[in-house]
Amino acid sequence: MIKVGIIGGAGFTAGELIRILINHPQVSLQYVTSRSQEGKYVYEVHKDLIEDLEHKFIGDISEQEYPDVLFICLGHGHTKRFFEEYKVPDSVRCIDLSMDFRHMDSSSFQGREFVYGLPELNLNQIKEAKNIANPGCFATAIELALLPLAADGQLNNEIHVNAITGSTGAGQSFSDTTHFSWRNNNVSIYKPFSHQHEKEILESISSLQIGFDQQLNFIPVRGNFTRGIFSSTYTITPLSITNLNKIYRDYYKEAPFTIVSDRELDLKQVINTNKCLIHLEKHGDRLLVTSTIDNLLKGASGQAVQNMNIMFGLDQKTGLNLKANYF
Repeated sequence: MIKVGIIGGAGFTAGELIRILINHPQVSLQYVTSRSQEGKYVYEVHKDLIEDLEHKFIGDISEQEYPDVLFICLGHGHTKRFFEEYKVPDSVRCIDLSMDFRHMDSSSFQGREFVYGLPELNLNQIKEAKNIANPGCFATAIELALLPLAADGQLNNEIHVNAITGSTGAGQSFSDTTHFSWRNNNVSIYKPFSHQHEKEILESISSLQIGFDQQLNFIPVRGNFTRGIFSSTYTITPLSITNLNKIYRDYYKEAPFTIVSDRELDLKQVINTNKCLIHLEKHGDRLLVTSTIDNLLKGASGQAVQNMNIMFGLDQKTGLNLKANYF
């Protein structure tokens, strides 16, 4: 059994992670930390876990035995502080869900080298990795829409992306734009052309298409629903839809969670799953790529467990046979 610890267990992402791990056939969950919830039963915060888990949150791991792998679900900037506070042995594999180590210029810290954990991009590196920087949710949806084109050297024009995300993407902490009365029956744009995930998207594209220098125009949108990302990406290409579908299917033929569909997509197809669905349309010389994921699963915790499975030589789908709930 793989012994697992979760650092920062009170948020939405950690809740999803716990739900997966307690049903994973190869995992033993050792502890869950939260300084703000220390001493409470985990099910007092993640209320659906009543009768499923008897763990209490702990506030400090100084006296705990280190597990085989740590999932770190702290806020952005806090993972570095965690490593400064605790001298985690090099033998412990770490999967970080913050953005602290996602970029090439921040992927090394205290002798730890972090691999960018998008399996559809870095599968072989993840197999050998000790430390993983889990991708961002918007980045995952948009990268999976674009990577086959980059691998084929076909991203030679500006890229335009409009992507809408559910309220859980903002985390569990209260803010003016997350409470129900503001978010319900409402839509708004935030961080246009300046979202923090743009850098990792561009780095991933450039790793496949050397010399890529096109503009990425990304408009993130807050949706009036709880979970999921629906991304619409378009660019100019001379390739036919037949050739494009072949490029995408060939690229993802060994990717168990990324599916190229002939049918138009909707968000509910992926909610509560670790899937990314992709659909291609050609309108004149414009290619429209729609991609959709659950931001808490393929965009966070599900992908983190997928990375753990790869690191430990398990089938990628182990513990992740999750089904969409349409209604």
